Amino acid sequence: MTETLEEYLETIYKLTERGEARPARIAETLGVSSPTVTAALKRLKAQGLITRPGGGVALTGSGRNLALNIIRRHRLAERLLVDVLGMAWEDVHEEACRLEHALSPKVQEALEAHLGSPGECPHGHPIPAADGTVAAAEGAPLCDLESGHEAAITRVDDEDEGLLKYLASLGMFPGTTVKVCDVAPFKGPLMVQVGSARYALGRDIAGKIFVGEHSLAASGRAGGR
Repeated sequence: MTETLEEYLETIYKLTERGEARPARIAETLGVSSPTVTAALKRLKAQGLITRPGGGVALTGSGRNLALNIIRRHRLAERLLVDVLGMAWEDVHEEACRLEHALSPKVQEALEAHLGSPGECPHGHPIPAADGTVAAAEGAPLCDLESGHEAAITRVDDEDEGLLKYLASLGMFPGTTVKVCDVAPFKGPLMVQVGSARYALGRDIAGKIFVGEHSLAASGRAGGR
């Protein structure tokens, strides 16, 4: 299978996780034209990797297994780049996109063992297991928390380089505890506390930061890591 078709399978899986995969969404995500997507989908369907229910796109069982294996390689590659090579988490997505196509099963197995079988990528997304199972992504958007509550970040649901660099500058990584100090009305920004510092976060950014479902009501505790 070509690297391009692997990218399509990965994209279809991720879009399906968030709702429905449709050709227009695939084209937007990959930055390609509609005719290019149509041609690629025809090839994937001919190989028995997708179906086209109601004009949408759905992975078959074999298509899902291939997609999960690609995602597994990608997220293990991200851990290698961050944990071993010391790269910043905002710089690893594109590099991992290149590495994911080059890792053989033997290297992939050795890499996982060397990393200590990590459960999540640096951005908090679950790494699929070798048997094809994948843990459910936990948490709720930070923007859903009420004032006076705190919770630990579980993942950032966007790998945009600019966003990740900004969150890193605020010290907001998976595992960081964030306290919501105030919520502006009419979908205004959130005032959050990270350690001893406070920052204003727009709802769009707070909607991409997921936190543990069981937040703790503030009781004189300051948020911190």
